[in-house]
Amino acid sequence: MEKDSKIYVAGHRGMVGSAIVRELKRQGYNNIITRTHAELDLCRQDQVEAFFEQEKPEYVFLAAAKVGGIVANQSALADFMYDNMMLEMNVIHAAWVNGCKKLEFLGSSCIYPRMAPQPMTESCLLTSSLEPTNEAYALAKISGLKYCEYLNRQYGTDFISVMPTNLYGPNDNYHPEHSHVLPALIRRFHEAKVAGAKSVTCWGDGSPLREFLYVDDLANLCVFLMNNYSGNETVNAGTGKELSIKELTELVAKVVGYEGEILWDTTRPNGTPRKLLDVSKSRNLGWVYKTELEEGIRLSYDDFLNNPMRAER
Repeated sequence: MEKDSKIYVAGHRGMVGSAIVRELKRQGYNNIITRTHAELDLCRQDQVEAFFEQEKPEYVFLAAAKVGGIVANQSALADFMYDNMMLEMNVIHAAWVNGCKKLEFLGSSCIYPRMAPQPMTESCLLTSSLEPTNEAYALAKISGLKYCEYLNRQYGTDFISVMPTNLYGPNDNYHPEHSHVLPALIRRFHEAKVAGAKSVTCWGDGSPLREFLYVDDLANLCVFLMNNYSGNETVNAGTGKELSIKELTELVAKVVGYEGEILWDTTRPNGTPRKLLDVSKSRNLGWVYKTELEEGIRLSYDDFLNNPMRAER
């Protein structure tokens, strides 16, 4: 990409999209175009086609998505599949039709099988069954990355895919029921500290292992890959490090300053037992993450405290 290349970031108000915009500006890219949902509904094919025909972006970061934690995924299976399938196909197809030089599709590590060998390589995709609690979202994301691959193979496009591990950071969703585990814990421990609660109850038994990547590190990788990678196979985005949910809760409680007891509700689902990405491909390309987890949680907690509207979501 040139510094004045026309770059469209889809989903620029979300956690990932806003981080990509910040990173592009930090690196001196000065021709970034965005649209709010009110201005452009990506689920509407006619609106997306009209936008691409008018704007003709040279590069596209497809970070828009309908996202949520276990509760949201389980309670709105059809919505997660429909909304994500529609917006992905509309944007990717319109980018191809309008001669976009390169598109980068953002997926999720949930595309990999529930019991995939650990750490998960890019090649384990579609080798066995998915995790049932987020199957609808995973199927939509798999369709998006496969459509990019098929366009490359059939029409010679340069469309790539990136599969991040669990993300967190500025502009996260801290909703008490619909957020992912790390922001949900930040809110729960903060509210418990303020209320003087003697204990906090967390879901499951704390045994699942998870990997977390600070969203600004992902954004840095996204720009790096746009400039340095082409290929049909997706690229994993992570740290290569994992910890148990129990260890995570203790770390979040420490950062927030909550000193009460942590209890576990084992009637609630754990989700996938382990989700660690093999990040050797991105490492071999010359990229490594920068933000360690405790530092990233501190930055996220600052964001939570200084963005009251976000904390209310």
